Amino acid sequence: MTDPRKEEDDAALQARLARLNEALRAQEERRAAESAPKALPTGGAFGKAFSAGLNVFSEFVAAVIVGAFIGWQADAWLGTKPWLLVLFMALGTAAGFWNVFRYAARSNAGASGSNGPPPGG
Repeated sequence: MTDPRKEEDDAALQARLARLNEALRAQEERRAAESAPKALPTGGAFGKAFSAGLNVFSEFVAAVIVGAFIGWQADAWLGTKPWLLVLFMALGTAAGFWNVFRYAARSNAGASGSNGPPPGG
């Protein structure tokens, strides 16, 4: 015969072990969530600033490269090496700075809420 008191003790022990196991599992999940690496924010201010920086950089570099290419081709056709390359590279650099200035003015006007000139104008 089995002792009913021993069965009650075993059932109580099993219940305590189950509660303890659940508490340990919950604590491990909390620690894992806290120690998980934080991802960079993809939206919001960081994403907008990163996008604006890449946009400004690409416009500036593109203007310099296009100016240099036009000057290089004009030098090749007219035989004036390197004067047109230097001239058009300087014009491309000026155009790049002008694009950056326009972008900054447009962003500043949009941030302050004023009704400035329309974009691209």
